[in-house]
Amino acid sequence: MKLADLTKGAGEWLRGAGPMHDVVISSRIRLARNLAGVPFLAQCGAEQQNEIEQRLRREILDAGIANEVLYVDIAAAGELDRQLLVARHLISRQHATASHPRGVTVSSDETCAIMVNEEDHLRIQVLRSGLDLADAISDIMRVDDLLETRLDYAFHAKYGYLTACPTNVGTGLRVSVMLHLPALKMTGEIEKAFRAAHDMRLAIRGLFGEGTEATGDFFQVSNQTTLGKSEEQIVREFLTEMVPQFVAYERRAREALVERRVVAVDDKARRSLALLRTARLISTDETMYLLSLVRLGVNTGRLDEVDLKTINELFLLTQPAHLQKMLNKKLESEDRAEARASYIRRRLGAD
Repeated sequence: MKLADLTKGAGEWLRGAGPMHDVVISSRIRLARNLAGVPFLAQCGAEQQNEIEQRLRREILDAGIANEVLYVDIAAAGELDRQLLVARHLISRQHATASHPRGVTVSSDETCAIMVNEEDHLRIQVLRSGLDLADAISDIMRVDDLLETRLDYAFHAKYGYLTACPTNVGTGLRVSVMLHLPALKMTGEIEKAFRAAHDMRLAIRGLFGEGTEATGDFFQVSNQTTLGKSEEQIVREFLTEMVPQFVAYERRAREALVERRVVAVDDKARRSLALLRTARLISTDETMYLLSLVRLGVNTGRLDEVDLKTINELFLLTQPAHLQKMLNKKLESEDRAEARASYIRRRLGAD
């Protein structure tokens, strides 16, 4: 398996399936872990950081977490490769831009990724399509158990797993879902959903996490409390109480749009599809905006010319790093806009 192989598809987690997939694009569970008897990364010198990276690389590759895995030395990877991994939600932006020894292990289907030397020594994550947290928690516990048989984690009898950031102390677990909320945006009710998230002590971020904007009406919603609750309790609350509220809000907004403004929904969705099928130059932001409206048309039953999986893949594969990796060369902005338009036309059967 090579890094370039990732550009051939969009990963299992973007297949457009799973519970509530009309609203919930994907589910992610992440665990933060640190080695016992070793300082947190920020307190380590370059030599010790390198020792940690080398040790964890060996242990992860020998643990048998998946049938086929790829380890990427992020410090040695080119800028385009790092951008590709960020776009695919396999590493964080901080991990991509740091300068110390670090890496990431990725399973061949991209449902599991383990960052080495991010903020913590280990950041284990599992991704699933739709609201499939039950399977995600089962898998991440399996991976965590495999690694814990080989590694001694920093753990306190009272406080739980010890992490570099105090907000992660306890379980070290973060649960997040990526939501597509175009109807709430169109009806002006998105702020009500945000207030509900605040009341439930949830964090809301953009498409690529902390500090990013909600491009294409995508929002990441995650828990903020890791101390005083078990992993199972956090996941259960997310699965049965929190996310279903957002899904219900968005579905009601879609129903209201179709009932009261069906011509407007049809017009926006079909205009967007027509532009995507005919454009010769198109930016990332415009692509995301148009695809969001097409996805709304598909999910409300107003469009049947394109399937959800294709739309989901286009959200990802039209990002700048993907286009350049597919063409195997660095492109300036206008060249990317032309290449993106050509790729979209081809995928939508317009060329």
